[in-house]
Amino acid sequence: MADVTDFTARREGLVERYLDPEAQRPASTARGVHHVALICSDPAQTIEFYQGIIGFPLVEMFENRDSPGSMHFFFDIGHDNLLAFFDFPDLDLDPAVEAIGSLQHLALSVTPEQFDAAKRRLDGAGIEYLGPDRGVLDSLYFRDPDGIQIELTSQPLRGMP
Repeated sequence: MADVTDFTARREGLVERYLDPEAQRPASTARGVHHVALICSDPAQTIEFYQGIIGFPLVEMFENRDSPGSMHFFFDIGHDNLLAFFDFPDLDLDPAVEAIGSLQHLALSVTPEQFDAAKRRLDGAGIEYLGPDRGVLDSLYFRDPDGIQIELTSQPLRGMP
């Protein structure tokens, strides 16, 4: 395992090579996230979790054009961004693992008021999390019914502690 000196040197090399000062950075070619698409095992369970507990309204649902019989549905996560899910009932998929190329976690910014409300809803639903009072000051880390790790943070968009 690399030590702190190795990490610091590696980080400094990457910063020097790739991280332009803010005033010199070009504008992004993207307008934003249209949607992030994940896979779930049970649409009803997923809707109950994301809409009912986390507070993301379900805004669209239709058949997956690439896989007849599969659902494709979307939650509003603010600022015209969507969180989408597929189910693939005929594929007998294995649960995801943390691996190179996989999603480690999805971090979503919420207001401090929504942060506190989400914490109460997680507590009320008996969902375990890492967060305030448990080692992290401004984030809640928890897993959805299929094991996807979600972070709700009270940091503003693009805010880095």
